[in-house]
Amino acid sequence: DYIFLVLIGSVDLKQGADRDETPPRTPTGNAPSSESDIEVSSPSNDLEDERLAKELSLKEAAAHDLSHRPKRRRFHESYNFNMKCPTPGCNSLGHLTGRHERHFSISGCPLYHNLSADECKGKASTRDKQAEERTLSHRQDENRHSTRNQAPSDRQLRYKEKVTELRRKRNSGLNKEQKEKYMEHRQSHGTSREPLLENITSDYDLELFRKAQARASDDLEKLRLAGQVSEGSNMIKTIVFGRYELDTWYHSPYPEEYARLGRLYMCEFCLKYMKSQTILRRHMAKCVWKHPPGDEIYRKGNISVFEVDGKKNKIYCQNLCLLAKLFLDHKTLYYDVEPFLFYVMTEADNTGCHLVGYFSKEKNSFLNYNVSCILTMPQYMRQGYGKMLIDFSYLLSKVEEKVGSPERPLSDLGLISYRSYWKEVLLRYLNNFQGKEISIKEISQETAVNPVDIVSTLQSLQMLKYWKGKHLVLKRQDLIDDWKAKETKRGNSKTIDPTALKWTPPKGT
Repeated sequence: DYIFLVLIGSVDLKQGADRDETPPRTPTGNAPSSESDIEVSSPSNDLEDERLAKELSLKEAAAHDLSHRPKRRRFHESYNFNMKCPTPGCNSLGHLTGRHERHFSISGCPLYHNLSADECKGKASTRDKQAEERTLSHRQDENRHSTRNQAPSDRQLRYKEKVTELRRKRNSGLNKEQKEKYMEHRQSHGTSREPLLENITSDYDLELFRKAQARASDDLEKLRLAGQVSEGSNMIKTIVFGRYELDTWYHSPYPEEYARLGRLYMCEFCLKYMKSQTILRRHMAKCVWKHPPGDEIYRKGNISVFEVDGKKNKIYCQNLCLLAKLFLDHKTLYYDVEPFLFYVMTEADNTGCHLVGYFSKEKNSFLNYNVSCILTMPQYMRQGYGKMLIDFSYLLSKVEEKVGSPERPLSDLGLISYRSYWKEVLLRYLNNFQGKEISIKEISQETAVNPVDIVSTLQSLQMLKYWKGKHLVLKRQDLIDDWKAKETKRGNSKTIDPTALKWTPPKGT
């Protein structure tokens, strides 16, 4: 037994009591020297006390007067000062709208837009004045009848003539010096700065574009302060995928302009990601995809598997990897998809083939890995689809006449799924085995499971023993009976039928 001693700090009650019993102050601000100073005061000293008290109050007021000091800037309490603007060389001060003290994204960065913080503030004041003038002019036109075929007012006609004249002044093209300046800007800054836009269009249209940029940046800032935009964290919290809204588990390296939104909208067929529901609705109206690209190599019932080459369908495979990273912790493959084949499982209905899950494998694996990455979409988890994907990967290994194993490290859910699959494969094999001597090599050749995985599974099931210099495999009938009962209860709805596979191994594998 152990005795734990806890030392509790004592509170100095004496000091607290002394603090509470501090004698009251006299009108002069000093503590009384004796009891008579409080209780007894002569009439002749009243005027003197009042004069001293007044002088003391004036001195204290002067001491506490901080009007001569410069005022401190107060930032919004929701700003996180650990976050920085991603633009190189930017100190995160200022905002494109001219209304905020700091920014944390490219959309609000003055430096990215080739401006300074003071220039943004000046443009903001100019826009405010123009808005006030526009409001006054609208009030003057309120007395006019609002009919559909109403003729434009004199003010509107003058404004139209002014805009036409401004657009007429646009330069026909860039001269040699301007072209050299633009090329030098692009070479020195690349994509970290906005291209120079002067003289590309008329000054009027350029100013309209700047106003639209500032308005969009202001709307994003309002969303960020309301908590709907995760500025700086670049963590997508939810995705809208088909008829599901899925909470994400991990960070995925989507472009910064999408990641900071906090929510992405995805087409479930071509996997294109978008910023808003409106853009998604317009995309779905014209998207012609109803199934993954590539060849359909398996179909039974409403379950299909498509083989997609990362070299032929690069964009789709990259989007698939970015989507998978939202739910996988150890995934590192995002953009280099050309050396891989992707096997995408779908479930079909009258609207199309919906993504259930996928696994990828190298075209030429020196270690005979039959799976590089595997994922079941969250809305289809715990329904048997994960084991179907694993079983399908081993079916391909059997057709290739190879022994396969998944690439390490496995995720937590992946390890659980593979351990469960290996257990079922071994119990099924032992249930059908009628001989007396069994070989690990024979099990591996028939099931396409790596011998190392077979041995580790037998050890976890306590079916491998060492006796008199030999390794013995114990046929535990209790485990086999439990497996048979579960198989009967589960049925054959979520199994892979080898006869439904129409596939030949790609050349060079």
